[in-house]
Amino acid sequence: MVQGITPSILALKAFGKRMGVTSNNIANVNTPGFKKSRSTSQEFAPQTVAAAGGPTQIGRGSTLGEISETFVQGGFMPTSSPTDLAIGGDGFFPVRSADGQTYYTRDGSFHFDRNGDLVNSAGNILQGWAVDPQSGTARGAVGDISLTSFTSPPAATTHVRTIVNLDADATDQAAGPGGLAGVWDGDNANQQFLPASAYEYSTSVPVIDSVGATHDMTIYFDKAGTGASWEYIVTVNPLEDQRAGATGDDLGLLGRGQLTFDANGHLTDMTLERNDGAGGWTAQDPATDLVGGHFTVTPDFLGAASGGTAMPVQIDLGARHNGAAWVNDSAATTQYAAASNTVYATADGYGAGDLRSVAVSTDGVITGNYSNGASVPLYQVALADFNNPRGLKKVGENMYAASSAAGAVTTAAPGANGLGRLAPNVLEGSNVDLAEEVVNMMVFKSGFQANLKVIEMENQLKGDVLDIIS
Repeated sequence: MVQGITPSILALKAFGKRMGVTSNNIANVNTPGFKKSRSTSQEFAPQTVAAAGGPTQIGRGSTLGEISETFVQGGFMPTSSPTDLAIGGDGFFPVRSADGQTYYTRDGSFHFDRNGDLVNSAGNILQGWAVDPQSGTARGAVGDISLTSFTSPPAATTHVRTIVNLDADATDQAAGPGGLAGVWDGDNANQQFLPASAYEYSTSVPVIDSVGATHDMTIYFDKAGTGASWEYIVTVNPLEDQRAGATGDDLGLLGRGQLTFDANGHLTDMTLERNDGAGGWTAQDPATDLVGGHFTVTPDFLGAASGGTAMPVQIDLGARHNGAAWVNDSAATTQYAAASNTVYATADGYGAGDLRSVAVSTDGVITGNYSNGASVPLYQVALADFNNPRGLKKVGENMYAASSAAGAVTTAAPGANGLGRLAPNVLEGSNVDLAEEVVNMMVFKSGFQANLKVIEMENQLKGDVLDIIS
């Protein structure tokens, strides 16, 4: 009789454990990043018994075979937080605990804590690489993603781009020796540095020095004679000119040059001479003196007391020298028979700013958006993967620990080495299929009830035998 009861008792234990797995799946149907578990049963080794035909085997029931994770992609749930991240594909977020242990999770619900660390709900810090703000490339070893500063330092202007149309019907306003540069009066007591009657058109662009202060750079244009040539000068406010030796009329005067247009009003040639602030002029050679295909001027707004802070600034009028000739961009300075006007004017550089928000790209780059309009790459999120993710060990709080069964860990940027890409403002939901779990529960219930029936019948038969004996 015992041989009949034992397999059913063991089966009840196995069904109870498998029911626990299903129950846990259902309990986590709304847990972000949760991966459902799958359970199996297996037969106990049979017992060899004597029989009329010789030794034979009789089954001894079943037991729990295996519980394994099913790493199928979960659905995406939109959120309002830019630091909520979902992995579309393979990989795990590596996080570091307070005791220095590294764990792995698919739950991408992260936020910045009061220390500037990007953490999950358990306080573990997301891992990644610091990014060079200039090149935008990751550098160094994988470490904590932590904001140590919430201020963007200023960046000095290096490039001024000004696209203008110069009226083809204009006349020479500054005729005479030196043209515009000869009329410029940098030490005018009334601060009338260039009379309005001395030029045809001017345009100003704000530029930023190395400490974040803003200054106006003004370019004046005037017709050079009666042909298709124009002269121009590049200036700053003489009161802000801190170039060593700058004095007199040359205060604020950075450079002078000529523009040449063809019969269609297209810019075909340009020259530039740099002024040293003391009356000295140096012609710039397109073969040797260009930066990025453009001439440069070198204002200094801070002076020698600040360590010599001349800042090379490219003057871009919409044409770039390719080593042999000037080539116009799609938008370039022109000479058409229309009123002189500024089509486009901008400069790079920015002052200091405070962090306003962050954004995360699909390749994991975290960019800080600052009050000064700057967007600066700060970190890149790391992802990790294993040869056998099913071998990872659950440690709770939606995290796993590495194990020998999982194999070696591989760490790379999102989208690299077969890893998935990130989706910001999204969380990956649980991959539990509720309908499937309910069906499993019904199957286990049937098996459980059938084995209870076996035990009941065994007990009844045992009672009948006892009644006969007595």
